[in-house]
Amino acid sequence: MKRLILSIAVIAALGVTSCKNETKKETETTTTEGVKEMAMTQLSFGVRGNCGMCKSTIEKAVNRVDGVVTANWDVDKKKIDVTFDDSKTDALAIHKAIAASGYDTEKVAGDEEAYDGLPGCCKYDHGMVMNQSIETKDVNH
Repeated sequence: MKRLILSIAVIAALGVTSCKNETKKETETTTTEGVKEMAMTQLSFGVRGNCGMCKSTIEKAVNRVDGVVTANWDVDKKKIDVTFDDSKTDALAIHKAIAASGYDTEKVAGDEEAYDGLPGCCKYDHGMVMNQSIETKDVNH
C-alpha cells in the first residue's frame, strides 16, 4: 500500500514539473520572437542645449516617444544618439518631441513657449553649432 501511494505521489510530482517547463518555454519563445520582429534603427543628430538639466529634459522627451529604446544626449558634442523601433516611430517624430520640449534640432526649431519656460542655465544660443546628422542604420537582432 505504501508503494502504491509513493508511486502516485512521484507520478503527480513529475506531471506538475513537466507542465511548469512547458509554460516557461512558451514565454521564452514569445519573448524571442518579439525581439526578432523589431526593426531597430540607430540615429544620431545635433540638438542645441547647455547642461545636465538640458540632457535630462531632452532625453525624457525622446524616451516618451513610443518605440524609442535608448536616448543619450552628449552635452559636449551637442548630439543625441537614439535607438528606436522604426515600425512604431520615425526620425521626424523624435525631432518634433525634442522641439516640443524647447530645444532646436537640426531639422525642427524648438517651441518658443517651451524655450521661454526653460531654466536660465538651459537658455542656449540659437546660433550654436551642433553636429550634423550621422546616417541612420538598421540594427536587426
